[in-house]
Amino acid sequence: MEKKSEINGHAMPSSASTDRMVEKSAQRSCREKLMDYLRKNLLVIMTVSGVLVGVGLGMMVRNMSLTKAQMTYFAFPGEMLLRMLKMIILPLVVCSLVSGAASLDTRSLGKLGGIAVAYFLVTTLIASGIAVALAFIIKPGVGAGALNTNHLGLERVSTNKETTDSFLDLARNLFPSNLVAAAFRSYATDYKMIAVGNDTNGTTLYQKVPFGTETDGMNILGLVLFAMVFGVALRKLGDEGEELIRFFNAFNEATMVLVSWIMWYIPFGIVFLVGSKIVEMEDVVLLVTSLGKYIFASILGHIIHGGIVLPLIYFGCTRKNPFTFLSGLIAPFTTAFATCSSSATLPSMIKCVEENNGVDKRISRFILPIGATVNMDGAAIFQCIAAVFIAQLNNAELNAGQVFTILVTATASSVGAAGIPAGGIITIAIILEAIGLPTNDLSLMLAVDWIVDRTTTVVNVEGDALGAGILHHINQQEMKKRQLREEELVEVQVEAAAVANVQAEEETSPLVVHQTKASGATPEAIESVL
Repeated sequence: MEKKSEINGHAMPSSASTDRMVEKSAQRSCREKLMDYLRKNLLVIMTVSGVLVGVGLGMMVRNMSLTKAQMTYFAFPGEMLLRMLKMIILPLVVCSLVSGAASLDTRSLGKLGGIAVAYFLVTTLIASGIAVALAFIIKPGVGAGALNTNHLGLERVSTNKETTDSFLDLARNLFPSNLVAAAFRSYATDYKMIAVGNDTNGTTLYQKVPFGTETDGMNILGLVLFAMVFGVALRKLGDEGEELIRFFNAFNEATMVLVSWIMWYIPFGIVFLVGSKIVEMEDVVLLVTSLGKYIFASILGHIIHGGIVLPLIYFGCTRKNPFTFLSGLIAPFTTAFATCSSSATLPSMIKCVEENNGVDKRISRFILPIGATVNMDGAAIFQCIAAVFIAQLNNAELNAGQVFTILVTATASSVGAAGIPAGGIITIAIILEAIGLPTNDLSLMLAVDWIVDRTTTVVNVEGDALGAGILHHINQQEMKKRQLREEELVEVQVEAAAVANVQAEEETSPLVVHQTKASGATPEAIESVL
C-alpha cells in the first residue's frame, strides 16, 4: 500500500505520487505543445507533403502509359489550383496597391519606393554577375557543340523581335490604352513586309515595318503603375477620397479572406500539379545527360544567391537572423516550387509575411505586388547562364562589351518578364538579340525550363519577401525616431510653459508685494488708494 504522510491531521500524497503527477503534467504539456505546433503549421506540413505525394503519384502513373486525353484529366485538379490563384491576382494586385499607396504619406511613399527600386536593381545586378561568373567557370556549353534540337526531338521557338521594340513594348505596356483590356491583354509588336519599290534589276524591294498587336495575358505592369498612381491621387483628395480608400481597403480584406480559403486547396492541387508534370516528361535521362551542366549551373546560382547573398543583404540591413524570417514562408516557397509562377504565389506570400513575420500590411501590400512584377533575381540568373551557354554552344567568344550587355539587358528585361511559367524564355531571346547570337537553340532552354523554373521562382519570391522585411525594418526605425522627436518636442513645450508661468508670476507679484511692504497697509487700504 502507498504510504501517505500526515500534516495537521490531513493525509498527503507521497513523493512517488507527486513525481507521477509531475510526469503526467509534463507529458500533457509536451502533448499540448506538439498539438499546438501541428495546428499552427498544419497547412505548411500538408503543402510540403503534397509535393512529395505528387512525385510518388507521378512516378506510379507514369508507368501506366496514359493517353494525352487521360493526362489532361489527371492534371485537372492541378489546373483548377492554377485557375483559382490566377483569378485572385487582379483584385489582389489592384486593391492592395491602391490601399497601400493611399495609406502611406507622399514622403514615406517616395522614400520606401526609392529604397525598393534600389534594392531590386542591386540584387538583380548581383544575381546577373553571379550567373555570368558561374557560366564561365562551369562552361555548360563547351563540348556540347553537337547538341541540337533535332537530337532531342524538340520544336523550334520562333523569335524575330528586335531588341529596341522589346523595350519600347515595355514602355507602352506601362501606360495601357484600355484598363479593362489590360486585365487580360498586353501590347506586343509584330512585323509585316511592305513593298517599297524596285531595284535596278526590277526586283521588288520589301521593308520590315513594325505594327502593334494585342496578345493574351494580363498586362500586370500597366495595372501596377495605374494602381500606385491612383492610390496617391486618392490620398491627395483628402476627405473626399476617404470613402473610396475605405472601399479598396474593404475589397482588399475580402480578397485576403478568399486567399485564406484557396490556400486550403493548395496541398490537394499541388499533388496533381507536380504529378502531371512528371507524367508528361519525355526522356528525362536524355535531357539531363545532354543539358546536365546547364541545369547544375542554374540551380547552383540560385542556391548561392538565395541561400547566401540575399540573407546576407537582409542581415546587413536589419541585424536580424534571415533564416528565422524565411522559416515562416515555407508554404509560399512550396507553392512557388509547384506552380513556377511568382504571380500565383503572391496571395499566399502576402498572407504569410503578415501573419507569420509581422510585416506591416501597408508595406507588404505595397511592395510585394511590385516585387512579383519587377523583381526577378532567379530569372536573371538562368537567363544569363542560358545566354553564355548558347554562346559556348555556337563556339562564339564573348568579349567584355558583350558580357556587360548581358548584365544590363538581363537586369532591365527582367522587369518586364511575365510572372508566369516559362515567362523568361522570351527574355532570353532579347538578350541573344542584343549580343548578336542566334535564337535557334532557345527550344533547348524550354525543354528543361520546367526543372530550372522551379528554383527560379523560389528565388524570385524570396527576394520579394526579404525586400518587404527590410522595408518594414526601415519603416519601424523611422517611426521610432519620429516618436522620440515628438516626445522631445513635448518635453520642450512643457519646460517652456513652466518657464513662462514662473516669469508671469515674477512679473505680476513684485508690484503688489512692494506696495504692501512699503506702506505696511492692509489690502483694503491699498485697494482704496488704487
